[in-house]
Amino acid sequence: MNAGVGKNRPGATAPAMAGPVLDIANLSVSVRGEDGEREVVSNLSLTLARGETLCIAGESGSGKSMTALAIMQLLPQPAARISSGKIHLGDTDLADLDERRMRRIRGDRIAMIFQEPMTSLNPVLSIGRQLTESIEAHTSLSRAEARQRGIEALKAVRIPEAESRLRQFPHELSGGMRQRVMIAMALALKPDVLIADEPTTALDVTVQGEVLELLRDLQRQHGTSVILITHDMGVVAEMADRVIIMRHGRMVEEGTTADIFARPQADYTRELLAAVPRIGSGVGRQKSRDVETATPANVAMVKDLHVRFDLRGGVFGRVTRRVHAVEGVSFSIAPNETLALVGESGCGKSTTAKALAGLVPYSGDIVVGGRNLSGLGRDERKAVRRDVQMIFQDPFASLDPRMRVGDLVAEPLVIHGIASRQERSQRVAALFERVGLSADQMELYPHEFSGGQRQRVCIARALALRPKLIIADESVSALDVSVQARVLDLLKELQREFGVAYLFISHDMAVVENISDRVAVMYLGQIVEMGTRDQVFSNPCHPYTRRLIEAVPVPDPARRRSRFARLDQEIPSATRRIGEAPLKLALQDIGNGHLVAAGG
Repeated sequence: MNAGVGKNRPGATAPAMAGPVLDIANLSVSVRGEDGEREVVSNLSLTLARGETLCIAGESGSGKSMTALAIMQLLPQPAARISSGKIHLGDTDLADLDERRMRRIRGDRIAMIFQEPMTSLNPVLSIGRQLTESIEAHTSLSRAEARQRGIEALKAVRIPEAESRLRQFPHELSGGMRQRVMIAMALALKPDVLIADEPTTALDVTVQGEVLELLRDLQRQHGTSVILITHDMGVVAEMADRVIIMRHGRMVEEGTTADIFARPQADYTRELLAAVPRIGSGVGRQKSRDVETATPANVAMVKDLHVRFDLRGGVFGRVTRRVHAVEGVSFSIAPNETLALVGESGCGKSTTAKALAGLVPYSGDIVVGGRNLSGLGRDERKAVRRDVQMIFQDPFASLDPRMRVGDLVAEPLVIHGIASRQERSQRVAALFERVGLSADQMELYPHEFSGGQRQRVCIARALALRPKLIIADESVSALDVSVQARVLDLLKELQREFGVAYLFISHDMAVVENISDRVAVMYLGQIVEMGTRDQVFSNPCHPYTRRLIEAVPVPDPARRRSRFARLDQEIPSATRRIGEAPLKLALQDIGNGHLVAAGG
């Protein structure tokens, strides 16, 4: 029988464990490169008590994720290795285990939620197969019982139609839905230690709150210990008992959450806390624009947009159901304006953005620069794409792994025949510097960067053509707060300099308040509330908008909530049978052009 099987049987209680559940002493991790070995984690020591939440915070590339991979014995081979140190899980030194013995522990006694779900999920296996294989490997449950536990795990992280999701593949889910699947996989066996590497980065605030509440429940019921790796200091304030701040592979400060927030000792810690966006800090700080008017001066105008996807089934593969991803969406974006689009995963934000970028079929009208996209030829569409660029949600999936990042950023310039090779190289080097990277990194490949660094590469690529409209789909969600603040400042600076407009998609309401001029809230493929930033944040009219704002974690341990805000009910599915009418929300005007949905 595999180690730890007994604790996962129904009715079993977690075994008592004296001392820390995890004890790391003098851990160093080295990575071999062209210039020899360099330490990415240096002499790190920490302990984790049973039922404790320890947060590791710091910039991208500070060694947080490498520490987690070292604990799990998942360091990329042969480039990375543990050069020194001990990692004790109870009485077992994980650093001394071979892969066969480690496999019996990994996923059962200790589990990990990875940062990028698309690179962690097998694209050729169904969600159900990937979810149940670890349950079957570590328990004596039958396949049917493992499947039922998998369904329960998906429901626990608020995935609608959990049973049907088991038959789907990763590419059929949104980024946020894929992250929820990863969380369900890690929680299914109720491990002693859970390492959560940016577990809520791709999630909207309401689901984030419920997932964090789920982690709390797991700790209360089973004494699970959690190592939480995050750049969201609001989540740190809400969840952590102790905090470790890392920079350049070294621990720069450690203490209780209250002490770190109230009395930070290191200059770097103070910089991190100062960069945290806070709800209420943006209202009234800059002039909010009037509600949109459909004029020729608009950079883009969307009118009565519909996007639907057919689902096939049966022996003959007939279309039996249809996903109503976007239903009757209308808005416009003026030059030098930022329109924020917010809502839960699966509400249609990213699909709306892809339709505007010409990446998915649609019905309705999309006008960019006075030209209706539906009537354009191939060459005209290419010209429009120069004016509309997109920063995608998943940086790794949007970068070609076979190309150097410098060539990836220069590629739009090559396609549109802009500048000579030398001038392109100079422009790309300047872009790298502006997004917080160095020109020396232009020769590296995407896999050699951290998640946050890869997102910076994507931002640089979108800026290369100096477009009129940038669609930023969760463009700063993978960045730590200090880099996030610099990138947001960069976006604002570019807007002032070039008059570029942004369609800014985000689940981080504090960031939205900081950067937006107007805000549109989406629910079930429809805009249920839209107005200026001050209107939406100071006087939200729709209950769904109020829930989104209430669910934002507050970066202050003294204001820690006993429980996170929850929606009263699960969001309905956007899938309808052929011939069945989509859910319609009645709309009405609420003064000053503030649009709000009365139904739903």
